[in-house]
Amino acid sequence: MGITEAGDMAIPSDPTVAGWYRFGPAPGSDHGSSVLVGHVDSDTGALGEFASLYDVEPGDRVEVQRAGAEPAGYRITARSTVPKDAIPASAFRRSGPPVLTLITCAPPFVPRDGGYQANLIVTAEPVTG
Repeated sequence: MGITEAGDMAIPSDPTVAGWYRFGPAPGSDHGSSVLVGHVDSDTGALGEFASLYDVEPGDRVEVQRAGAEPAGYRITARSTVPKDAIPASAFRRSGPPVLTLITCAPPFVPRDGGYQANLIVTAEPVTG
């Protein structure tokens, strides 16, 4: 995923798909924050790929399937909810220790204001084995 014309991070149109932010490290990289973004639900109310993020806790394991490579395993270390316009820049860092950053929408949902007003950010560190 890239950037929209408005300068926002693009999100997959299909709620059943998570997208990798292509301007940062890929999942499994040995440095920086690999960002995956996805929907929690669709316009019809069907659950999206990242709906299960609402239930993860620190210590839970997540696995990222990668084309042409072994899955990359991570352990959840943190989760936070921030306003839509307040995703920290550190979520997109390209250097430093490797992490996986998963981003999806979070309540409140206010239709007249464009939908979800916050983001759930889940952070995970790589695990081996």
